Amino acid sequence: MSRIASVHTTDVRFPTSLDLSGSDAVNVDPDYSAAYVEIATDDGERGYGLVFTCGRGNELITAAMDSYGELLVGRDTDELVNNLGDASSRLVHDSQMRWLGPEKGVSHMACGGLINALWDVRARRENKPLWLLLSDMPVAELVSAVDFTHIGNALTPQDATDILQRGQEGKQERIAELQQNGYPAYTTTPGWLGYSDEKLVRLAKEAVADGFGMIKLKVAGSIEDDRRRLSLAREAVGPDVRIAIDANQRWEEQEAIDWVNQLQDFNPYWIEEPTSTDDILAHAAIRKAVHPIKVATGEAVQSRIIFKQLLQAGAIDIMQIDSTRVAGVNENIANLLLAARFNTPVCPHAGGVGLCELVQHFSFFDYAAITGSMEDRVIEFVDHLHEHFAEPVVVTGGRYQAPKLAGVGAEMLNDSTARWTFPTGAGWQELNAR
Repeated sequence: MSRIASVHTTDVRFPTSLDLSGSDAVNVDPDYSAAYVEIATDDGERGYGLVFTCGRGNELITAAMDSYGELLVGRDTDELVNNLGDASSRLVHDSQMRWLGPEKGVSHMACGGLINALWDVRARRENKPLWLLLSDMPVAELVSAVDFTHIGNALTPQDATDILQRGQEGKQERIAELQQNGYPAYTTTPGWLGYSDEKLVRLAKEAVADGFGMIKLKVAGSIEDDRRRLSLAREAVGPDVRIAIDANQRWEEQEAIDWVNQLQDFNPYWIEEPTSTDDILAHAAIRKAVHPIKVATGEAVQSRIIFKQLLQAGAIDIMQIDSTRVAGVNENIANLLLAARFNTPVCPHAGGVGLCELVQHFSFFDYAAITGSMEDRVIEFVDHLHEHFAEPVVVTGGRYQAPKLAGVGAEMLNDSTARWTFPTGAGWQELNAR
């Protein structure tokens, strides 16, 4: 009988603050980081997961995964990976550890890293990338992976079953289509707030030339800067390419309304995170007041329970799931089903190390086996740090190509994790010696 032998975590950080990649009005100097975890069984199986952070504090996630990992060590591997709903519950709803959330923040993200690593074991056993594993799973097993606690007034097990049953029709044709043509992307690469105007214009033009139909700009530094940068971007990409804008929760409710309405001239497609993601009523008010600009939120939404309320309140036009903010694959299945129940497009967040590699699987699964739609749906793409992964994302002609390797996409290269382990890795030692 196979058992979980070890849970090993690594604090991996990249010095992106040096060139301000990833910078916005709130995260002004991020060092894109991964709290990285490897689960090993006593018969040699491996599973990998990670949680994205912006640098300082990454050690808190690794410590939390170490603590939660003690709940897994010694347990029967088959019992965990063949009943991933129960495995998730063991972590998320542990009677003592749940006090640290519950279901939010460091503890919840740590659970997600471990849950994703267990899914990685399962996907490797079946020799499938996560999106195909999910798409091929029996409906009953997918439903059993969902935690319906506190969302049953919006999505019941029967609702989920009905949605997934409808998704079976034409599924194989859609899988073949995804394998051939991929899934549409948009890029945030031109839009970091710390970039010069010249760099913004150059990267925006390059994005259009590369086939992207939408770019995103960070806003909320100053209204004068935003109007200037949006004017430059609109001139660079032309009238037909969508431009989304992202405030990273910088504003109060009325401030968001006033600010966004001053940017209407440039026809922004959506305003992302105009205010605190916990403030559901403010999102609803902003959405009403800035129409026809859409409201998008999700990268910092802490759980399916908040997503449920945003949807119930009519507070968002676009749901933006994140692969490591919530409790792993299980909770994102719930989020996708909630979005389908409310007929709301999902456009995942992927602005961070490893997030493109992980979150793409959910959009591919959504199209193959849940909604069967790509209308107004795109996956974020950010063009850096992919070289550190066993299977870097491939984006061609503005479209994500279907992942092929077995697993969830989180496995990093050993040389990369060794070089950028904080603070002892050779990369950090070299920077500190300058």
